[in-house]
Amino acid sequence: MKSRDIIHAAACKNHDELQNWFREKTKVLDYPIYSSYDIRDADYKITNVDANIYPAGFNNICPTDKESAPELFQKYIHVHYGKHIKNILIITEEHTQNPFYLENVATIQSLLQEGGFLVELAFPKDLVEPLVLQSSTGKMLTFQNGFESSSFFKSFNPDLVISNNDFSLSLSQWADQNTKPTNPPRELGWYQRRKSNYFKHYNNLVNQFSEVTKIDPFLLRVETEEFLQFDINSETSRDELAERVQKFLIQLEVSYKQRGVSQKPFCFVKNNAGTYGLAVVKVSSADEIKEWTYKARKKMKAAKGGRDVQEVIIQEGIPSVITADMASAEPVIYMVGCELVGGFLRSHSEKSSTESLNSPGAVYKKLCVSDLYDDRLNNPKENVYGWTAKLGLLAIGMEAEELKVNYKNYTKAPCGSI
Repeated sequence: MKSRDIIHAAACKNHDELQNWFREKTKVLDYPIYSSYDIRDADYKITNVDANIYPAGFNNICPTDKESAPELFQKYIHVHYGKHIKNILIITEEHTQNPFYLENVATIQSLLQEGGFLVELAFPKDLVEPLVLQSSTGKMLTFQNGFESSSFFKSFNPDLVISNNDFSLSLSQWADQNTKPTNPPRELGWYQRRKSNYFKHYNNLVNQFSEVTKIDPFLLRVETEEFLQFDINSETSRDELAERVQKFLIQLEVSYKQRGVSQKPFCFVKNNAGTYGLAVVKVSSADEIKEWTYKARKKMKAAKGGRDVQEVIIQEGIPSVITADMASAEPVIYMVGCELVGGFLRSHSEKSSTESLNSPGAVYKKLCVSDLYDDRLNNPKENVYGWTAKLGLLAIGMEAEELKVNYKNYTKAPCGSI
């Protein structure tokens, strides 16, 4: 029996208990206005392998899902900030040469506008004059000065700042002068966030979920270890990493044999503060690390913004059984607050089922979470993928709690509040 069917049946059987458990968790946590989750379905387990707190790709979600998104944005803002919120400023990445990212920004702006808000765009820098850029579908977007001292800012006077910049760099000059409530908070940015903390909380939540549903937590866990003081240029560091990877793979093999899983274990070495699929290398043996070529070392050397990779995680590799038009694919689920808002399948014709699909050349196929709301019982994929995303959201909330991140002017509320 496939893990998807086991988890789906258990979630449906224990639906009320799960909903109460989730509601109690959200009641005490602060959670961001939006997030997205990369999910891998291997038949023998389904798990969350990455979480984005400042997601791009809203333009790729199912068209049907986009119809309900404005209402979900409005609900989140009214519940957590109040109905007085009218003017919203979106602080974005400075991707002036990436029309696909700009399409994502245009989509977020449009969804918020449809939710009844006035929405402007800005870069987290002191622009001399507005910058007009064109998205991949020809939308013209105007980016303003994101500093409060600017005439634009004083005139627009946003009630809320929504960040779509992942803060791989701290951007402290902008942050130090920002007095407006900002969601997601900058302090959840990659300049200080760590994947290892996220997966620690995620796996603990999987254990709790499994207690409620009475399933083997193996079905949803993704084994993850951190490796600190990583130095790609140090032979000693690479040898230590190779030794850790060898032990990690042996442990996976034992776990797989206990459950009759025939998959040969492999893992990914990932930047512990990484994004955009950068600094991610698949590893099947310790020897591969010792034999890393110059090209492989270069891939692990630098992250977004040119920062050196100083910490990595060793993460269980999950092959994908999902395909789209004969190409390997993986589901990506988006949330607005604690609600599932949309999804798509990320596919890549040049990548195998065991490789990272989040790389140049990826294309996006239809996956609608609205199907889940129409008929939960008969949509096991959407139901199970949805729960992995919800577990991810709780993990992000627990990350924020651990980091003592302040959501300014934010009112806590359990999922489902009106």
